[in-house]
Amino acid sequence: MEQVKRVAVGNQTVGGDGKLFVMAGPCVLEETERVLNIGREMKRICESLGVTYIFKASFDKANRSSYTSFRGPGLTEGLRTLKYIKEELGVPVVSDVHSIEQVEPAAEVLDILQIPAFLCRQTDLLEAAAKTGKCVNVKKGQFMAPEDMKNVVDKITYMGNENIMLTERGFCLGYHNLVVDMRSFPIMRRFGYPVVFDATHSVQLPGGAGTKSAGLRQYIGNLARAAAGSGIDGVFMEVHDNPAEALCDGPNMLYLSQVEGVLRDMIAINDITRRSVSTAK
Repeated sequence: MEQVKRVAVGNQTVGGDGKLFVMAGPCVLEETERVLNIGREMKRICESLGVTYIFKASFDKANRSSYTSFRGPGLTEGLRTLKYIKEELGVPVVSDVHSIEQVEPAAEVLDILQIPAFLCRQTDLLEAAAKTGKCVNVKKGQFMAPEDMKNVVDKITYMGNENIMLTERGFCLGYHNLVVDMRSFPIMRRFGYPVVFDATHSVQLPGGAGTKSAGLRQYIGNLARAAAGSGIDGVFMEVHDNPAEALCDGPNMLYLSQVEGVLRDMIAINDITRRSVSTAK
């Protein structure tokens, strides 16, 4: 298995040590106390399993299917909420940035600037994020081959930033369907940076419900376990105490009550994979 760099996330580092790290939270910022409680439970689970936890939630979902879809509280209020959650939980936070104008204020709060899959080739946005010196997590576009993400990495490192993560979230196969190619993980790890599996967006059916996306939640565990055996450094999950009440992406969000079981399996499989690779050398 390829060796990858450890990257700085806030006041700690992740990746490159054989241990999984977890980025998890609701799709979008909802009522503050509710998302804070989701974060508290995720922190408890991760601490009990001995893995690093990073809180995630979007302040703005700019690529919704319909103009009527809930987008979130927006930049100013959203960053205020993320700062509060970061201080209350004492964990790093990650959220999406969609435009160059969002990067600078977001970098004042976020520990990881996340580039959405549809924007992964946007050079100006990548460069702006890289210039902050913060960790940049780029989601591989649903239209991109894994080897093509090397060009994305080069755009960021050209700006002098080597705090990079790459996230696999499936690629389009026909209409309203995503498929995960497990070869993507070892291919992208060859670039030398931590690779993350987005276990919940990978079961999304984009636009599959007309004015919103549908999803196949029942397969999250299957794909997550397979990814853990394919060589990943971290896992990204959208989780909710009651996905039916979630304000976006409910059909492909994992029940908070199911998270610990899935993570336990992933950690066990990851340990076996790492030992097997080490023994084979």
